[in-house]
This record gives sequence, C-alpha cells and structure tokens, in this order.
Amino acid sequence: MRIYKDKFTGDEMFSDTYKIKLIDEVIYEVYGKLVQRKQGDVQIEGFNPSAEDADEGTEEAVESGVDIVLNHRLQETFAFPDKKSYTLYLKDYMKKLIPKLEEDAPDQVEVFKTNINKAMKDVLSRFKDLQFFTGESMEIEGLVGLMEYREINGESVPVMMFFKHGLDEEKF
Repeated sequence: MRIYKDKFTGDEMFSDTYKIKLIDEVIYEVYGKLVQRKQGDVQIEGFNPSAEDADEGTEEAVESGVDIVLNHRLQETFAFPDKKSYTLYLKDYMKKLIPKLEEDAPDQVEVFKTNINKAMKDVLSRFKDLQFFTGESMEIEGLVGLMEYREINGESVPVMMFFKHGLDEEKF
C-alpha cells in the first residue's frame, strides 16, 4: 500500500486504495465514495474484520461523508471565500514548493512549471463548486486538497484533487 503525505506538514492525504488518475503530470484526481459507518471505523477494502466480529447490542454514533476525508482525517477549511484568496494561497504555496522540488526532484521542476498553469486554469474555472481540505493538523501553510462532485455514470461522485509535487509517497 502507498500513503501520500503532505510534503510540508507530513499529514496523510490519501492512499492508493482509491482509484487515482494523474492529470497533466501535476494533479492527482482521487475518486471517493459517500459512506456511512460507525464513528471511528476506518474501512479499507481487505483490511477489516468480518461482520461476524461486530459487537451487537450497543448504540453507536454513525458518521457519514466522503471515504477519503473520513479515512485520512482531512479537515474542511473555509479559508478561501473567493477565487482571489485561493489564488494568493497558490502563489505563496508555489514559492515554497519550487525550491523544495529543486532540492528533492530537480528533474520534476520543469514538468511542474510547464503544466501547473494549464491544470489550475481548468480547476479555477469551477471554483464555485470546490470544497477545500487540509490534513489532520489543519495547517493552511501545507497542501490544500480540493474536492468537487462529478456526474459519472449517472451517479454523483466525490473527486479530490492534490498537487502531485506537494506529496511524498510512502510504501507500506
């Protein structure tokens, strides 16, 4: 299994247990599901005890939401009321990310610089439809994931977007 963590905060953002698509070599689109489960349960396919092991007879709180958000303890942020505030965040974030890339993966700097504007122009055209998520630490200086709902095969599917170059990949 691979866990993708914020390069600056170390917060877990998502894992490879979801369908992932790389867009323009710079943005990971991660496809989630709306789920409902007992509060505190983390449900990852193939990693949960059987239903027979469940404790019966107790009332437990139920939480519902997007599996990626719940499983990786992402926190919704309302720090970007308009496109201008998000654009300012992006500029500051890029100023931090590019030197880090030059240090860690110099061969990726040009790929990132070449493709990020096109990708972000497309994403920003849908700004009103986006929700914003930080990692568990709620550190706004780190990577902010984006989420929108898309109609896929007649179903509303939550799609999260993360900058590939703002993540470190860990194998487990």
